[in-house]
Amino acid sequence: MKTIEQWFTEYAVSHQNPTNKKIHFLAVPLIYLTVFGLLWQIPMPFSGFATQQINWPLILCLPVLGFYFSLSFAIGIGMTIYSAFVVLFLRWFESAVSVDVWLASLLLFILMWVLQFVGHHIEGKKPSFFKDLQFLLIGPAWILGFILRRFGIRY
Repeated sequence: MKTIEQWFTEYAVSHQNPTNKKIHFLAVPLIYLTVFGLLWQIPMPFSGFATQQINWPLILCLPVLGFYFSLSFAIGIGMTIYSAFVVLFLRWFESAVSVDVWLASLLLFILMWVLQFVGHHIEGKKPSFFKDLQFLLIGPAWILGFILRRFGIRY
């Protein structure tokens, strides 16, 4: 398995252009959020889970967070905190906004992916996930890595 530094170095190859980087800093965290939102309202087949407010995104994020922890404890903690923020935001959105979570997520998901492809067109390089789908998980960690470095936190 690659180290976090190897993943980040390889990911950075197609993310050098400042405009593309700015687009990614906006789009990647929002895409992560929208994936939760797209899964948010899919009914749970187990009524016990539903009554405890356990839904598909909470279940599916566990192996994703396991992947992040396998790369770096700090990245794992950071992505756990961000995932918790996403869950809290979606619970708020569901109760405070009259638009279905899945519909708002779908529209934002499409918009953010269009932006990402515009960024890669500007960059002149294909998105990394065309080479390896795991890069879909590396994008959020890469951005978190920038934030951690800014605060002097080693990962």
